[in-house]
Amino acid sequence: MNFLAHLFLGPQEPQRALGSLLGDFVKGPLDSLQLPEQVKQGVWLHRRIDGFTDAHPMVIRSKRRVSPDRRRYAGIMVDMFYDHLLAAHWSRYSDLPIGRFTQDMYAVLLAQQTEIPDSAWPIIQRMAQQDWLTSYAELSNLHQAVNNISRRFTRVTTLPGGVAELETAYGGFEEDFLLFMPEVIEFARAEANFLLP
Repeated sequence: MNFLAHLFLGPQEPQRALGSLLGDFVKGPLDSLQLPEQVKQGVWLHRRIDGFTDAHPMVIRSKRRVSPDRRRYAGIMVDMFYDHLLAAHWSRYSDLPIGRFTQDMYAVLLAQQTEIPDSAWPIIQRMAQQDWLTSYAELSNLHQAVNNISRRFTRVTTLPGGVAELETAYGGFEEDFLLFMPEVIEFARAEANFLLP
């Protein structure tokens, strides 16, 4: 799952929401992280959701839809594709309009600058300024996002143009996502019950 999905699936309390996002930025055992306890709880849930997602048959099927030329990056691509599909089908899963949800999340994240690692802060700032989360609903924006990710690699990758694969097999990816999403929502809610008050 990518940024939008983790914020949607995670707790909405400010520090736990931050942890839901920071799961992609912080590494190592939770006890070693210099973060407030509730932020660490959000990171823990992020990791649990990632483990569930990576092993899920529908996600595995989606990864197999990625061409052999890009299969090495199938995990990244499917994460991004699923954020697009979540944005596109948002009203199925939330009564709150996506624009309101994302603006609320940006405000929650930006208000916690002192808790955000230096490596993550510029990305979170750009995410809010450019409204990445809502923009995923449009395929043209997803093209740009996937192409931008390819620039983070030190070597040339086959990621640029990868969204064309979503467009070609859109119905298949969408079917996988729609079958997967209710199950990951149920899983995330059950796991959140283990978080300390």
